Amino acid sequence: MVPAAASHTCASVHSIDHFTLNVPSVDEAERFFTAFGLRVTRAGSERQELELRAADDHRWARIVPAASKSLAYLSFNCFERDLDAIRKQVEMAGSAIKPSADGVAFWFHDPDGNLIEVKAGPKTSPSAKTPCVVSGSAADERGSHTRSQAQAVKPRRLSHVLLFTPDVQRAVEFYKAALGLRLSDKSVDIIAFTHAPHGSDHHLVAFAKSSARGWHHAAWDVENVNQVGQGASQMANAGYVKGWGTGRHVLGSNYFHYVEDPWGSFCEYSADIDFVSAGHEWPAGDFPPEDSLYLWGPAVPGNFIHNTEAPADAAGLTPED
Repeated sequence: MVPAAASHTCASVHSIDHFTLNVPSVDEAERFFTAFGLRVTRAGSERQELELRAADDHRWARIVPAASKSLAYLSFNCFERDLDAIRKQVEMAGSAIKPSADGVAFWFHDPDGNLIEVKAGPKTSPSAKTPCVVSGSAADERGSHTRSQAQAVKPRRLSHVLLFTPDVQRAVEFYKAALGLRLSDKSVDIIAFTHAPHGSDHHLVAFAKSSARGWHHAAWDVENVNQVGQGASQMANAGYVKGWGTGRHVLGSNYFHYVEDPWGSFCEYSADIDFVSAGHEWPAGDFPPEDSLYLWGPAVPGNFIHNTEAPADAAGLTPED
C-alpha cells in the first residue's frame, strides 16, 4: 500500500469546470457527441465551436477546430478562499503564472506542456456518492422492456478525464503539489488515479504512460450498468462500434463502456464509481498490471492504449480571458 500522509496542508481544487478539445472536424464531433447523448450547441462568432452539456446542464466541454486532435486546455474550479494559495503552490511547483484579464483566474502549463486554468467556481463534482441501484423484478412481472421502448441514454455529468504522459509519477507529484489532488490508486508507473479532497469520485484526473502527452478519454456518469450497456448499443446503432466494454474496472470499481471517437481517443459511459468523502484518507494501493485494469469484460483492444497524438506541440487555443 502507498502510505497516506498524516495531514494535508495544501489547498486544492474541488472539481473540473470544463475541458476544451481541438478536433479536425467540428461537424463530425457534433454527430459523435450528439449520438453519445450530450446536448450539443454551436458557439463562437462563426458558429464553428461546440459546447457540450450533460443532463445537469453544465457546460462540460468546448470543441474547437484545429489541424489535429489534442487537449487545448483543462479548467479546474476551486473555492474562492483557496485561489491565492493554489496560485502560490503552482509557482512553488515550478510553473509560470499568467493571470486572466479579469483577475478571477490564472493559467499555467504543467510539466508535460498541457495548458491549465484554475478559477474560483461552483463545485461540479458530487459531494456524496449517488446510489446506483438496479431494481429487480417481482415474480409474474416483466423485468425489461422492448428495444422500441428504450429511452436515449443521456449522461448526467462529467466524471473524470485521463491524460497520456511520459512520466506518470512526475504528473502525480506535480498535481498534488500544485493543485492538491491526491493519489487514489496506481499500477507501478503505468497508470495512476487522483481525486480531490473535498468529496470526489475515485478519480477526477488520471494519467497513463506514453511516449508523449495526449488526450485519452473523458468519462461520463450514467445511472447504472444498464445504461452503460444501452449507451454502447446506442452508439453502435449510430455507427460507432469501435471501443472497449462492457465491463467492470478494478481501480474505481465502475462499470464501463468506451466508445472510440473519430480521432482515436475515447468517450466512456461510467456507472457506480467509487467515491472518496471529504476529508477521508483513501487507502491508495499499488496494484500489479495484470490485476488492476478490469474485473470482467472483453479483452483490452490494442488501440486502447495507443496515443494517436504526435509529440510535437499541438496547435490549439490561447487562454480565454
